[in-house]
Amino acid sequence: MYYSDEVIEDVRARNDIVDVIGQYVSLKKAGNSYKCCCPFHHEKTPSFTVSRSKQMYHCFGCGAGGNVFTFVMQYENFSFPEAVKYLADRAGITLPEMELSDAEKREAGRKAQLKEVNKVAAAYFHYLLTRTERGKIGLKYYKETRQFTDETINNFGLGYADIYADDLYKYLKSKGYSDKIISDAGLVDIDEKRGVHDKFWNRVIVPILDINGKVIAFGGRVLGDAKPKYLNTKETDIFDKSHNIFAMNIARRSRRRGVILCEGYMDVISQHQAGFDNAIASLGTAFTMGQASLIKRYTSEVYLAYDSDGAGRAATMKAIGILREMNLMERVIDLSPYKDPDEFLKNMGAEAYEERIKNAIPGRMFEIDQIAGQYNMNDPEEKTSFVNNTAKLLAGIEDVSQRSNYLDAVARKYMLDRELLKQVVTRYGMAGISSKSVAEENIEKAAVKEERKVTKNKDPNQTSEEILLTWYVNRPQLFTKLKGIISLEDFVDEKVHFIAQKIFEQHETDGEVNPARIINCFTDADEQAVAASIMSNEFNQLSGPEEESKALTDIVKRVKTASIDYRLKMPGADFIGLAREKNGIQKIKITL
Repeated sequence: MYYSDEVIEDVRARNDIVDVIGQYVSLKKAGNSYKCCCPFHHEKTPSFTVSRSKQMYHCFGCGAGGNVFTFVMQYENFSFPEAVKYLADRAGITLPEMELSDAEKREAGRKAQLKEVNKVAAAYFHYLLTRTERGKIGLKYYKETRQFTDETINNFGLGYADIYADDLYKYLKSKGYSDKIISDAGLVDIDEKRGVHDKFWNRVIVPILDINGKVIAFGGRVLGDAKPKYLNTKETDIFDKSHNIFAMNIARRSRRRGVILCEGYMDVISQHQAGFDNAIASLGTAFTMGQASLIKRYTSEVYLAYDSDGAGRAATMKAIGILREMNLMERVIDLSPYKDPDEFLKNMGAEAYEERIKNAIPGRMFEIDQIAGQYNMNDPEEKTSFVNNTAKLLAGIEDVSQRSNYLDAVARKYMLDRELLKQVVTRYGMAGISSKSVAEENIEKAAVKEERKVTKNKDPNQTSEEILLTWYVNRPQLFTKLKGIISLEDFVDEKVHFIAQKIFEQHETDGEVNPARIINCFTDADEQAVAASIMSNEFNQLSGPEEESKALTDIVKRVKTASIDYRLKMPGADFIGLAREKNGIQKIKITL
């Protein structure tokens, strides 16, 4: 066991689930609960519910659910002990020495080994680059093509993977690492035809560090014409692309305002060399909500410096939507006439880049500029279309002050009559007509696609046993009222039975049901999700006590019937007694 039950409960009780989850996503009050779009799958309509009274969360879309520990484990990809430590630190609690079981020691040791083998690989790549003849081709690329200094190369631990496809493998084997650890770290591939071969070879190497500065993965750029041009470590037990950010371990300590988000490692390194140590990049994937959440821990401002080509503008649009969803202030840096920050700095220098950062435009103005680019502003008809489409976008801004400021800015920039633009915006607003930004539309399309996939794969029907347990959690008086009618043995589904056992035991001992505390009993993610679904559910408002009594009676009868049918199939069943009990089911009538 990791910590005592008392310690775990103290940590949980001192971390209100609404406050903790609210650090990651924007929760809105909805009756007795809070709601938002699920952070674990894309969805169009919010189905993620957080209950302050129960200290639980549950997504009715994908089924994710649990208590505050479960959320942190799922969101941050933490183990249970890591989640306890994180929340204890948040609450200012000093934890006692942790005792690990043998299985936990093995898992912790395995993750430590994965980090260790990555560290050794990074040191080897760096050694090849800086100390050997073989690495001169990589050094030439970094120094001549990228114009990186020795200090920059050393600060980022840059390296080189040799032209031989088994060079790293042989080196790590000579250090005593097993095939499994090397493979699980994503450093080699194993297949029947080629056997064992390095994931990275004939590439310059960039180590990827986690927020604490530990090497967890690598990025490699090919030297030559081979494909792919850029290659990243596959996801492993210590590397989750969607929740890590390149150079965030450095940027979080920067004294500069906000962070500069860009597309590639080289852009980030160039900016750091020029003094912009708040530059970061996503890891070979599109920018994600998980990465936005990581940024939000350290700053509320993000400057976007994506490539200025069509793909870069599209990526900027998507990032704007995600950042806005996370209530982060987003601004876009104009890199024209250059493609990316690296090119800009080489040609214009740090002082000009600093000026571009100061003049970065708000994300919504960038979206309006993209709309303007679709029209000939000298053509009256096209300019009218621009005004209408811009007005629809501005009509979607709920904050009155912010909308007014945008009216000023747009009218001034595009030489429009402010009062006329305001009238058009007001007209669309009163008619309930507003257009979503391109960024919001992109997110919504992805949400609809993901929602269909999740809905297709989930079971929409809660079992009778689960519904009855939900009744117990919401109506504690039923423990007394149903005594002698329903017993623990009537919950025959294995998972539900275990949950029922914990609920009944807690009520017997404490005289109450504490859903969040019960979740601590489960280590399996599926069991946590089932338990959360049962204990997070709220009843739809029925018309009155009579309808509630009828609904409860029906559920009790179904559970009791299924329980007797199950026991009739057991060896040595008392057929006469069970038949008599089954006949008596029809007489059950519960009054609330």
